[in-house]
Amino acid sequence: MPKITYIEHDGKEHVLEVASGLSVMEGAVKNAVPGIDADCGGACACATCHVYVDPAWKEKTGDPSSMEMSMLDFAEGVEDNSRLSCQIKVTPELDGLIVRMPKSQH
Repeated sequence: MPKITYIEHDGKEHVLEVASGLSVMEGAVKNAVPGIDADCGGACACATCHVYVDPAWKEKTGDPSSMEMSMLDFAEGVEDNSRLSCQIKVTPELDGLIVRMPKSQH
């Protein structure tokens, strides 16, 4: 299974194996990673799973859809590497992916 590194705002790291086919958000929620609220359960209807994709992985995670971009308008501290983790599907090619959580999801 691909390993994903989730880094909390304070620098605490969680390195998890996440099954291919799940979203990065689902991997965090299933493993109780703090900092990803996922209020809508992965329906791309909120912005409470906002993460910053490590620049080295930005291309491999793809571009956000227009719907995702609309939802990111509701997130705080959006950067050019911001994504909704519910919209990033885990694949073997994402083994080693690093995402960082913002200070707040609200």
